[in-house]
Amino acid sequence: MNRFPAEWEKQSAVLIAWPHKTGDFRNLDAVEQSYSVISDTISQYQKLLIVCRDDSHQQHIQTLISKTDNIDFIHAPVNDIWVRDTVFLTVEKDGVPMHMNFHFNGWGEKYSHQSDNALNHKLLNVKPFKGASHTDIDFILEGGSVESDGIDTLLTTKQCLLNPNRNKGLSQQEIEQQLLQYLGAKRVFWLDQENLSGDDTDAHIDTLARFCSADTIAYTSCDDPEDPHYNSLKFMETQLQTLRTQDGDVYHLIPLPLPKPIHDEDGQQLPANYSNFLIINRAVMVPVYGDPMDAIALERLAGCFPDRKIIGVPCQPLVHQYGSLHCMTMQFPEGALRAVG
Repeated sequence: MNRFPAEWEKQSAVLIAWPHKTGDFRNLDAVEQSYSVISDTISQYQKLLIVCRDDSHQQHIQTLISKTDNIDFIHAPVNDIWVRDTVFLTVEKDGVPMHMNFHFNGWGEKYSHQSDNALNHKLLNVKPFKGASHTDIDFILEGGSVESDGIDTLLTTKQCLLNPNRNKGLSQQEIEQQLLQYLGAKRVFWLDQENLSGDDTDAHIDTLARFCSADTIAYTSCDDPEDPHYNSLKFMETQLQTLRTQDGDVYHLIPLPLPKPIHDEDGQQLPANYSNFLIINRAVMVPVYGDPMDAIALERLAGCFPDRKIIGVPCQPLVHQYGSLHCMTMQFPEGALRAVG
C-alpha cells in the first residue's frame, strides 16, 4: 500500500536547482540573493542538496552562501529551476520510501523540458539517490499540482490535471485512478479554480490551497471586490467550505491575503501569493514581498504551525519568472535518501 507523506512530516533533505546566467531570469543578481537566503535558512535546519551546472558554477555558489557544511552539490543540467515539478515525488510503499518518477512535459509543452524530464535519472547516479528504490511512471504529473494530508486525501485543481495539454485522452476518473494507485490516496478533492494572474502552470494547487495539518487548509483569499481575482477566489473559498475530513468535520480554513499586485517590466501581473510556503523540519518558510500583507500572512501561518518557527523569505525576484518558494524546492521524507545525516 502506498502513502504520500505530508510535507510537515520529518524530512531528510530539501533539493533546489541554482539558477544560471543562461536561464530566463533577467535580474540574476537579485534572484541569487534570494537563493542565498533560502539556502542558508534550509541548511540551518537540515541537509540541502543544490543542483548546479559544473565545478565553476558550484564555486560561484559557494561564494554566495554563508556555509557549506550541511550542503551537498549535484552536477546536472536543467532547463529551469522549478524542481517542485520536475523532481521525484516520494511515497512510502509498505513503509519503505519509493521515488516516483512521473513524466514532465514543460507544463503542457509550454517550455523546453528535455533536461528537466531527464533530471531524475541523473540524480539516480549520485550518492544521495544511488541505489534508492524508484519507479518510472508513464503519466504526466507535477509536484506543485497535488497536495497530500499524509493520510489518504489529495487536493488538486481540475484546470491543471484535466487540461488536455498534460494527459490528453484520459478522463477525470482515469486520472484520479492514477493518483489513487501511485500516491496511495483514497479520495481526491478537485477544485474548479482558475489560475492566479501570471501563473503559467494552469492553476497549481500550491499557489492556491495547502494542507497545514490533516484538518487545516490555508488558502489564497481576496476581500477586495475590485481585484480581478475576487470572484474566482471567493468561489474557491466556497468550495473549500464544502469539504469534509474523513470524520465528517469541516476543515479549519485559514485565509491568506494577496499582496498588492506586482508587475514585470512588460506590465504582466505576477502570481505573488503566500500559499507557496515551504514546511521544513522545525520551521515554515513563507514567501514575502515587501508588502503590508506579509505580516498578516506570517501571523496566520504561525497559528497553523505553533511548534515551528515562521520565517519570512524575500521572494519578489522569483515571481518575475512566475514561481515562488515552494515551486523552487522539493523536500524528501526521512529515510528517503542514502548517506544523508
